[in-house]
This record gives sequence, C-alpha cells and structure tokens, in this order.
Amino acid sequence: MTFRESFEVTGERALLLPYMMCGLPDPAGTVELFSAMADAGADGFEVGIPYADPLMDGPVIQEAGTRSLASGMTLRRGLEITALIREATNLPCAVMTYVNPILTMGVAEFAHAAGGAGAGAAIIADLPVDESEPFAAALENEGVGLVQFAAPTTTDARLDRVVERADPFVYGIAEMGVTGERDGSSSRAADLAARVRSRSAVPLVLGVGISGPESAAAAGRLADGVIVGTALVRRVLDAADRATACEAVASLVGDLAEAMRS
Repeated sequence: MTFRESFEVTGERALLLPYMMCGLPDPAGTVELFSAMADAGADGFEVGIPYADPLMDGPVIQEAGTRSLASGMTLRRGLEITALIREATNLPCAVMTYVNPILTMGVAEFAHAAGGAGAGAAIIADLPVDESEPFAAALENEGVGLVQFAAPTTTDARLDRVVERADPFVYGIAEMGVTGERDGSSSRAADLAARVRSRSAVPLVLGVGISGPESAAAAGRLADGVIVGTALVRRVLDAADRATACEAVASLVGDLAEAMRS
C-alpha cells in the first residue's frame, strides 16, 4: 500500500506513522520492531537511517543513531532493511536521513536504491525547499516522493513553495526545536495546519514533540497523519532485550492508535 492509498482509505482518520531508527535494538531485530508496531495499529512508518551529525534530532534519537552507527549501519544497509520492513508489513515507508550521506552515495544512486526498497517517500531533514529540485527529480524518476517541511515560523511565501513541491505530504513541525518528548502542546500547530489547508489539498503530517496518546489524538484532529518518534525510541533504548523492546513499542503504538481512533 502507498501513502496516497493509505490517506484515501482512512478518510477522516489521521494516519499513525511511528518513527524508528534502523539498527535498533540491533540490525537483525529492526524488522521485528516494525512488525510489532504494524500489528499494534501503525498505518505506515518513518524509517530513520542514522547520520553522525543529526541536526534535527534531540538527545534520545541522537543516542539511537550513535548506537546504530556503532553496529555498522549505513545508508545503503538502512535501505536494504527498509525493503524488508515493506515486505514484512506491506505498509508505506518514508526513509529519513540527511543530505551528506546522500551526496556521498550519489543522489541518483540513493533515489534508485530507495525506489528499489519500496520507499514511498524520502524525508531529508536538512534539505531546504530552495535546493530540493535535483533530489526531487531523481526520486520522482524512481517513483519516490520528496517530503517538504513546514514550521509555524515558515513565511507565507515559503509555505507556498513547500505545499507546491511536497510529495506525498507536508511534514508539519508541531513543536519548535529538535525532536523530543514535550509536556503538553502549543497552539501553533493549529495555525500551521490552517495555513497549509488554505493553500492545498496535499496531506499534512504533524511530527516533533508529539509524545503520547493525548497529544497524538490532538494532532490527529488537525492533520492527515501523526509521527511519534522519541517516545518509542526511548522505550527501545531502555529495554533489556529485543523481546522487551518489541513489547514496549507495541504497547505504546496500541495506546496511540486507540486514542487517535476513538
């Protein structure tokens, strides 16, 4: 199933799109984590591929990336694991990484590998919309969309460019700052959602700072999809073994799904 199909199938309900880092709890166990989240109610995934200088990520996901890199994870291996996740779950996957690893691999080669892995989209955290065209063109040739970011501070003129070029969704930053769990939520996400909606029918997915069932449900009332990452990654980092990690993420995903669908 693709992202577009998923947005159409769920209709009024927002998609639950958990984030998890490739290589956790170990490279061999990553697919088990994603399968556990799929069984618990996930609609798709953001598949994190580690980078040594992850500017968008807070301390929990930075620690996850450090562990993953130490285990030998690379961009190419992460895409190979993405293919296994797709095969195991049949759910849409957006691969998340940064510009430098892609440039090291080569933009065309990355796009080809992402398409071959069955990725429905790429999220490149430090790629501004103004410099995205060569990446978007290469990805489009392989049937992969390029997600664009919008924040509460994004100007109207820039937001026009973001919604025009976003495929298959706009990634709306719900809370300013790096990724991480937050207490409560701000009202700025609602304003951002209204601004995106007034410009385009492109789906909006909210992420960053969405930590638990209550904040996920609130974000789901504003958007077409919700990404929860740090809260899930923290449970894996804290788990004593692979089985415990799978149980922990499945429990939280189940709670998130129930809250968003009630």
